Amino acid sequence: MFTYLILEIAAWMIGAVTAFYIVLHLLPHHVKAKKHLHTFRLPIVVLILALVLGIYSRQTYAPDFAMPAFMHTYSPGNASASLPYINIVKFFGSMSQFENVRDIGADPNSVPLPITRTENELVKIHLDVKEVISEIAPGIYSNYWTYNGIVPGPMLRVKEGDTVELSITNDPSSLHAHNIDLHAVTGPGGGASVTMVEPGETKAFKFKALNPGLYVYHCAAMNASMHNAHGQYGLILVEPKEGLPAVDKEFYLMQGELYTVGGLGKKGLTRFDTQAFLDGNPNYVTFNGRVESTPRMEVNVGDRVRIYVGNGGVGLISSFHIIGEIFDTVYPEGAMGEGSALHKNVQTTAVLPGGSSIVEFKAEVPGKLVAVDHALSRMNKGAWAVINVVGPANPEIFESLTPTAPASEEAADEAKKMDKMEMGGY
Repeated sequence: MFTYLILEIAAWMIGAVTAFYIVLHLLPHHVKAKKHLHTFRLPIVVLILALVLGIYSRQTYAPDFAMPAFMHTYSPGNASASLPYINIVKFFGSMSQFENVRDIGADPNSVPLPITRTENELVKIHLDVKEVISEIAPGIYSNYWTYNGIVPGPMLRVKEGDTVELSITNDPSSLHAHNIDLHAVTGPGGGASVTMVEPGETKAFKFKALNPGLYVYHCAAMNASMHNAHGQYGLILVEPKEGLPAVDKEFYLMQGELYTVGGLGKKGLTRFDTQAFLDGNPNYVTFNGRVESTPRMEVNVGDRVRIYVGNGGVGLISSFHIIGEIFDTVYPEGAMGEGSALHKNVQTTAVLPGGSSIVEFKAEVPGKLVAVDHALSRMNKGAWAVINVVGPANPEIFESLTPTAPASEEAADEAKKMDKMEMGGY
């Protein structure tokens, strides 16, 4: 495990001693006739070898410390899995084979219907892994690694006690090997140990959904955090045997982080920023893979709403909050079933990296609700999404007491701009 660290230390020691030898013998009182200068050839060769050894050790040892040896995996062609800056040339050489996806963001309305059956079944699920190009925000493109071509991957829904047969195919256009680790699985790697798929390969396994709850799934191929930072995550709901209380509308949101070179707002195709990734400083923090441009969530006044919230990570805790609402019920950490506590009347709930939560509320008045990570500086990085509430006003609950004055033309233009941003003036 310490091989590369030892190589790096050896390189520094050999290089330092050799450099000292060369400098010492270049001092005026040591310089001999030109015929003796050939004595520097060997030290110079040793110095160059030490430099090469140092570069090699620094590039290769870090991934070996990233996780236990028994969890190490490899990329196509048995190349050691590594941070992507080493493969920049290969990436740009293969760009033409990547699909350009118009909208990477999973539709928050795409929640599987509640399970009404009373008996357990064999549930078959298939996921396609694909590396694609899509927009983070208008004019800003990134390389996403996805399940089914969206971020997050599709929400999965099964019943406590079901047997699940899950297969996964890695698209032939992919540059990397991938797999899947479902936190709902009891077994080695959550399924990751038996689903490592090379490009063009398919593998499958089955598991029994023993525990009810809302669970994250993600790619766990080496380096797992790098795969997650490219968008490879999603949620699986294991409904309790008795089901969940009925609501009028369900939504699916996952917070994620994107680490890009060039700073916030840099146009064009951005590549992965390894240093920002290691420092835990993403340029973008988003709900459902990209900065929202058009609101896709809408409810009616009086609707009871449930949101399945996840955090794909890889480093930030989400302080999930909806501006203008109070969660009357929260399933903390997505836990449910016998002995699990429900929290009532919650303003903000923590969603840990690789974790989840379920929040519920009743839409009482019309207007724009804004879902945010209440570490509010992250709104400037994209961590917000709008829920439109439509219907009649309810002055008993909310009413402005200030008469509305005619707006100036400049103020009207500004109001239109803010309305277009769909941020409710926040």
